[in-house]
Amino acid sequence: MVTNSTIETLLNRRSIRKFIDEPIDDDTIATLETVAQHAASSQYLNDWSAIRVKDQALKDRMAEIGHQPYIATAPLLYMFVADEHRNALIAESKGVATDPASYGLSASYRFSQANNDAVLALHAMETAAYSLGLGCVILGSLLNDVDGLIEALHLPRYTYPVLGLAIGKPDQSPALKPRMPRDLQFFDDRYPAEEDARTAVSEQVGAFDQTVHQYYDLRNTDRPVDAFSDQIAKIASQQMDAQHHVLPHAEAQGFRFDK
Repeated sequence: MVTNSTIETLLNRRSIRKFIDEPIDDDTIATLETVAQHAASSQYLNDWSAIRVKDQALKDRMAEIGHQPYIATAPLLYMFVADEHRNALIAESKGVATDPASYGLSASYRFSQANNDAVLALHAMETAAYSLGLGCVILGSLLNDVDGLIEALHLPRYTYPVLGLAIGKPDQSPALKPRMPRDLQFFDDRYPAEEDARTAVSEQVGAFDQTVHQYYDLRNTDRPVDAFSDQIAKIASQQMDAQHHVLPHAEAQGFRFDK
């Protein structure tokens, strides 16, 4: 592999869940937020926003929603949001109707692209934070209670929560989590034929199971963790409860999935 400081930053990223109790200075915050704004945006719609959670009571509520107490201790806490509400206001100022039946930016494709743009912005901010010696953890757990999150953050119609990001000075140094063999995720020209895909899984996942199992054993000897393939099988056999169904919550926010 070739390398430089950016590549080293990306290769050494790890989730940090314990932070030093020190605030992040305003210049660093301005830098992180500006970097996020420079991420790619589909059709230049700028269809995402990020809410910085500063109030401690609200941080506590986020920790309650995410079922992770460390969320409340993060010096910087953001919720990234797919945001077609701002564009609706702009469209209305130009005389365009923005009721759900008429508003073109409420369609399923736009919902998907706005989510993509929010993730790209979050990733840019995360990478910048790591490059400055900070630590981060991405918080998909905040989607445990989408309705509660929408209420807590006062999210209007045509917005939807995507991911949270906690940032701070690291107070831990966890080992790098293993990644699966590259040829299980990167393919040339087409997805592998079914037989080839099954063969690759059969031949390579067993060894990866051992690597992942060793990683978890060394990280926490008091709490054994299932092998990678067993984790996949366990999650695959579970049915999502209604709270995690995306369509009803997104439709309640004004997005349409019939178009």
